[in-house]
Amino acid sequence: MSNGEGPVLQDKSIEIQDHSPRSHARVSHQRPSWLPSYIPELQGLRGIAVLAVVAYHCHPRFEHTWFYKASLWGWAGVNLFFVLSGFLITSILLESRNGPHYFRNFYARRALRIWPVYLLVLAVCYLKADWFVGTSVWAAITTAPWWAYLLFLQNLFHLSLPASLGPTWSLAIEEQYYFLWAPVVRVLRAPWLLACALLSCLIAAPLFRMSHFAWITPTHTLTHIDGIAMGSLLSLGLYTLQISRRIWLAIGVSAMPVGFLCAATIAGGTAFLDTALTTLFGGAVLASIASTGAPNPLNGVLRRGPLAFYGRISYGLYMTHIMVFVYFGWFDARMDPYGMIGSMAVVGFRLAATTLVATILWYGFESRILRLKRYFEDSSRRKPSGQSFSL
Repeated sequence: MSNGEGPVLQDKSIEIQDHSPRSHARVSHQRPSWLPSYIPELQGLRGIAVLAVVAYHCHPRFEHTWFYKASLWGWAGVNLFFVLSGFLITSILLESRNGPHYFRNFYARRALRIWPVYLLVLAVCYLKADWFVGTSVWAAITTAPWWAYLLFLQNLFHLSLPASLGPTWSLAIEEQYYFLWAPVVRVLRAPWLLACALLSCLIAAPLFRMSHFAWITPTHTLTHIDGIAMGSLLSLGLYTLQISRRIWLAIGVSAMPVGFLCAATIAGGTAFLDTALTTLFGGAVLASIASTGAPNPLNGVLRRGPLAFYGRISYGLYMTHIMVFVYFGWFDARMDPYGMIGSMAVVGFRLAATTLVATILWYGFESRILRLKRYFEDSSRRKPSGQSFSL
C-alpha cells in the first residue's frame, strides 16, 4: 500500500460476503436492499490507487513534463486503499458477526489473501539480497529485522526499510487493523459504540501527526489510521442508518470537493492534509457505492476496462513494483543519456514489466490459492465465486 490493499483489497470481483442469518433476531446490521454484494466500481478505484502509487515512484522521470506535479501526489493512492479496505472489511465483519466460526473464518481468509504474496516477496528479497537489499544474503538474514516483517510490525520502529520492501509498511497497518478490529466488532454490539471508536481514530490521527513523541514513526499506525476508520465508518453508516440511496450519493458527491479544496488550501502542508484526503476519498468511495450500476461514462470506466483490470491485480502490483524497478535498473541507466525521451521509455518499460509480473502473479499464484477460501465460509451461504476483497 495497498493497500492493505487494499488496500485495501483481490479477485475476479469485490464482494461483501453475507454469512449472517438475515432473519436472526440478534442481527442489527443489514446491508441496504439497494446495495448489491458485488460493487464493480470499487475495483476501478483500486486501479486508480495502485497506478497513482506507481506514478509516484516514477516521479523523477516525469520532471519537466506536465504530469510531474500530479505524480508527486501519487502517494495518496495508499490513502484511497485504506478507505476501500476499511469499508469492505468492516462490511464483511458486520455481516458475519453472528455467524459460526467468526474469528477462524475471518483470519484464515485474510491469511490466504495476504500472506502467500507477502512471504514470497520477503523470500525473494532476502535470497537475492545483493540485488534487493544491497548486502549479502547472510548479512541480510542476520542484520535485517526479519522478525518485525513476520509479525507485521516494521512500521512501528525507526527502521530503514530496503526500497524493495518499502510498500510493506501499509500492509503492516492493514494487518494490525484486521487483528484488532475484528474482536471490537464482535464485542461492541451497539452501533453508537463502534461509531465512537471510529470517530476517535479520525480525531486522534492528526493529533498524533502533530505530536513530537520520539516513538512515533512516519509510518506509524496511529498516524495513518484515519483512512481505514473513514472506510469503516461508511460501512457502519450504510448498515445502520435508514438513509436513502440518493442521500448517500449526495453526501459522497459533496464530500469530494470539500476534501479536495481543503487539501489544496488550508490543509496542505499540515497534519490535516491526510484528513482532507480521507474526506475526498471517502466521498469518492461512497459516491461509487451509491451510484453502482448507473449507466454513465464514469461508472462504466470504473466497472470495466484497464482500471478494473489493474484493480484486480493491484495487490501483486503494489507489492512487487519497486522490486521490478530495482531488478531492471540497468535499463534505466541505458536510457539516461536520451533525456526526456529516455525517461518516458523507462516509465513505459516499468509499467509494462510490473503489469506483466503482477498479471502472472495473479493468474498463476494468487487466484489459485484463493480457491482455498471456500473452506472458511458458511457452507449454507457459499457463493459460486465467493472470494472476498482485501488490500
